Parts: sequence; C-alpha cells; structure tokens
Amino acid sequence: MDIQKYKVSEKNREDLSWFEHCEIDNSDSKKELRAKTRANTKEISELQDKLFAEGKVAVLIIFQAMDAAGKDGAIKHVMTGVNPQGVNVHSFKAPSVEELSHDYLWRAVKVLPARGKIAIFNRSYYEDVLIVKVHKLYENYNTPDRMKTPDTIEKRYGQIRDFEDYLWENGIITVKFFLHLSKAEQRNRFLKRIDRKDKNWKFSQADLKERQSWDAYQEAYRNAIRETATDKNPWYVIPADKKAYTRAVISEVLLEVMHAIDPKYPDVSEQQEADLVECKKRLDEEA
Repeated sequence: MDIQKYKVSEKNREDLSWFEHCEIDNSDSKKELRAKTRANTKEISELQDKLFAEGKVAVLIIFQAMDAAGKDGAIKHVMTGVNPQGVNVHSFKAPSVEELSHDYLWRAVKVLPARGKIAIFNRSYYEDVLIVKVHKLYENYNTPDRMKTPDTIEKRYGQIRDFEDYLWENGIITVKFFLHLSKAEQRNRFLKRIDRKDKNWKFSQADLKERQSWDAYQEAYRNAIRETATDKNPWYVIPADKKAYTRAVISEVLLEVMHAIDPKYPDVSEQQEADLVECKKRLDEEA
C-alpha cells in the first residue's frame, strides 16, 4: 500500500490541487483490507509494548475531520489490541469556561503523552484554526483587542508549527491525520444516522448547520494543512469514503511510524540477570 501519496510535508505542501480529489486504491477487497488492518494492528501492539517498556519516546496521534468521517471507528479498529495502560484517548469538544480562560494550547498541553505512551486526540488544538476561523469565534473571546484581528489565524499557524517542533525536540512524535470525507458521503452517513434508531444519538441539528459551511471548512483545512505540514510533523490526508480502506491506510502509517521509532525492551544488567536466576530458584523451591 502506497501511503506516501497521502503524506503532506514541506516537500509538497504548496501544491494541494489534488486536495478535493483524494483517490482510493481499489485493488484490495474489503476482506483483504480488514485482514491487512488486523495484521498491522497486531504488529503495532507488539511495538507499543516495547515503546511502553523503553519509556524514551511518546507518540501523539491527531485525528481531524468533518462530521461523520469515521474518527471514532478508526480509533476503535486500528488501536484494538494495544495495551490500554499505555494509551490515552482525549476528545476535544467546545472549550469549557475554564479552558477559554487559558491560551488555546493549554487544554492540549495538560494531556500530552508521557514518554513511552501514546495519546490519541479526537480533534485537537487544530480546532482553533478550523471552526474558530470559519465562524470567527476569536472575535467574541474575552481577550485583548490585539488578539481579534484578521491575522489571528495566520499567527496561530506559526505557533502550532513551533509547538510541534518543540514536542519533537522533547521526544514526542506527532502523527496528524485528516480523514477526507466527500460531501456526498457525509450526506449518506447523516441519513443513516437519522434512519437507524441505534444511530440517532450520533446526529444533531448542529451537524447539519455546520454542513452549510462545507466550502469554508474545506478551505480552512487546506490552509491549516499547508501551513503546518513539515518534514518532522507531516499530515496524512486519508480518503474516508470507504471505512475499510481508511482504517487500513491509517494502520499502515502508524506501523511505519512505530518501525521508525524502533523501540526495544530495556537491557538487563548482569546484576539483574543474577537476581532473576535467584528469584527463579526460590520460586522453583516452592513447588
């Protein structure tokens, strides 16, 4: 599976002409894609166990998407089998009063992963250059007037780049996914949520209201990706119309990231080996 064609870094971030037509490779069947995801997930789990034991590097996985793109399902299927002790999932909804009283990165900083752990952000601080941009929410914040100017979002792009460089320099690898759903497929998924009783809870009128700003959101995502994709912290723009394909690609990317980290179990000193031999001897004597 060629995941490089979905990767956006400094090398190709200027030309996003393909953004509206993110193509799916249909060479694999749904059954084959699911098998690939399961195999990748198993290997990711093994590498995550080493990551946790080694405790040197942390991984921050960010999922961004329009409503109904499948973020929850992707997280559930791709991360199935990993040790929950080493993984935390955080969902970022509308900021609380407390969160609005701090800088916009504050709520993300306080839940960053410790070394050896993986944190998954279902939405993230990128909301502050997406929904905040589309609806110009910053104009109504209780902040100094100098923070309510049209270049507010442009400044945040730079702040986010610096923030993610800071994380990388401190041992946190950031992996950013944009699940690229088509407008037609979002409509289909909304209708399914309305028609099926077991899906009703997933739909709200607010989702339909946000759909009215589809073009503005596409522009906001395009700009955010272009301005914050770097070689150290690239974006992966993944087609999201076919869930099995989306999950398979995500699993491929994460597996590649984990292989690049190459975590290993900590070495055992000679003294520790001697202690283990002694402990085994004492346990055997109990039999």
